[in-house]
Parts: sequence; structure tokens; C-alpha cells
Amino acid sequence: MSNKILEINNLETHYGKIHALRGISLAVEEGEIVTLLGANGAGKSTTLRTISGLIRASSGSIHFMGEDVTKRPAHDIVEMGLIHVPEGRKIFKGMTIAENLELGSFTLKDDIERKRRMDHVFEIFPLLEERRNRDSAFLSGGEQQMLAIGRSMMTNPTLLLLDEPSMGLAPFMVQEIMKIILRLNKEGVTILLVEQNAKVALKLADHGYVIETGEIVIKGDAKTLQQDESIVKAYLGE
Repeated sequence: MSNKILEINNLETHYGKIHALRGISLAVEEGEIVTLLGANGAGKSTTLRTISGLIRASSGSIHFMGEDVTKRPAHDIVEMGLIHVPEGRKIFKGMTIAENLELGSFTLKDDIERKRRMDHVFEIFPLLEERRNRDSAFLSGGEQQMLAIGRSMMTNPTLLLLDEPSMGLAPFMVQEIMKIILRLNKEGVTILLVEQNAKVALKLADHGYVIETGEIVIKGDAKTLQQDESIVKAYLGE
């Protein structure tokens, strides 16, 4: 039986006069990793920002856990369990690692549960625990990405939107981040992954969509997309 945790139908988004998304439709089943691929400027980040309520859709619909969230404010969507880790990490410099993580649980009133979640983050990212009192401004790019993902975990997400988590990272750190994404998925987090590193993303994903100039041009099983050299060359920049 189908259990769609996210369903988007005919989504249109504008930046002023710029028509950024043109009838986007996609679905994510509970427990899946789905990847959205495409070149710079294709509309990947805009799609995530529209889903999470940071940008208001011009038309179309977004359903999360069976509820229409198309016009919901971003903070309501967060409280429902849909969490967006934006491109560029967006951590709070001038604050420690621990303080950044605590901000991720700002809606949580239970201090015991907050500690449990932080302990879980530190269990996954022991490097962050070692440096928990360090100013996050002094973290490397990979460490900042770990912190951004760890902060999202403090909300106990049902669906995680990850925007370019490997951007600017050394190859060994890309592998570490991808292992973490797989672990989170195995722990029950459904993931919609935007990633320019197409080969890496398709190895992780169950299904993939390719977006070009604001439109979905290809969709399918990730293994099938990965093995189709014409698709990779034409749309994924490999």
C-alpha cells in the first residue's frame, strides 16, 4: 500500500517576474531516500524552499503527512516534523556547537528529551562532542555540515530536506556525510536530497528526479537512472 509522506502536484513558484518552478510534481514514500538532481539554476533549491514554506508557491499543492501545507508558515511546517537543512549550512557563528544544537530544539519543552536528542547527535558525531564548547565559526566545512545535520536532528524530523550537503567538501568528507545520511534513513528518517554529485546521490537513493529549467524532465528508479549513460551525460553533468 502506498504511504506518501510528501506529495507535490503542479507546483508553480515565481521570484517576481521570474517563473522558477513550472508544474513540478513529485512524491516521497515513507522511509525512502529520494534525490532531486540538476544543474545550477535548474530549480532544485527553490523546490526545497517552497516545500518548507520559505517561499510561497504561486499555485499547485504540497501535502505532508496527508495535510495540505501549501500555505502554512514555515514555523508550522517545522513543528510538523518537516525540516530543511539549507545549502551553505547556515550555522550560527559566534555560538558554540552545543548552543547551535540547543537552538534546533527551540520548540521542545522537555529538558530530558532535549538531552536525549543531544546525546544521540553526539553519538553519531563524536567530533562534535569533543568540541561542544568551541565557537562554530572555527569549524571546517565538513564539521559545519555535521553540525547543520545534527541541529536538524534535534527536532526529531520525520522528513529531512537536505540541500547540497556535499558542496565544497573533500572527497573523504563527502563519503562520511553520505554514510550519515544512510544511517539517519535506517533510523527512520525519510529524506529528500538535493545534490549535484549525481553518482553519489543515486547510489544512496531509492528514486530520482531530474529537474531542468524549473521542470521535471526525468524520473525513475535510482539504479535505472544511474546505469543510463545518456541520461547521466545529458542531464547530470558527468
